Amino acid sequence: MKRVIIVEDDMLLALVEAKMITKLGYQVIATAASGEEGYRLIQELKPSIIVMDNRLEGEMDGLDVVERLRNEGNKTPVIFISGESSDRQQVIADELECVDYLVKPILIEGLCNALERASDVEKELSPNVA
Repeated sequence: MKRVIIVEDDMLLALVEAKMITKLGYQVIATAASGEEGYRLIQELKPSIIVMDNRLEGEMDGLDVVERLRNEGNKTPVIFISGESSDRQQVIADELECVDYLVKPILIEGLCNALERASDVEKELSPNVA
């Protein structure tokens, strides 16, 4: 089962996202409200997929976290979820090799498609893992 970390500062949205992700057959192993906490949990728990909000509590936003991970060679698939639909944000997410950029409110169908793409990317990164 694919292991997912959610980094979302709105705890109600994190709960809704976790319920949708679980319903789709994935395991939510942790949630974090700040970029710093999310970064620490990602390093510690090594998830298969990261669901990341852009605006977060703390010093690091979602883009900062993913940029730091990528600079360290961490290629874990990331699905960005944001309240902003700006082209600039999407371009930055693309440059950071994020799997998808979903705009809130998200629908389960869009999340399902993004998780399937992330699973495909994760399989390519770890071909020997079942």
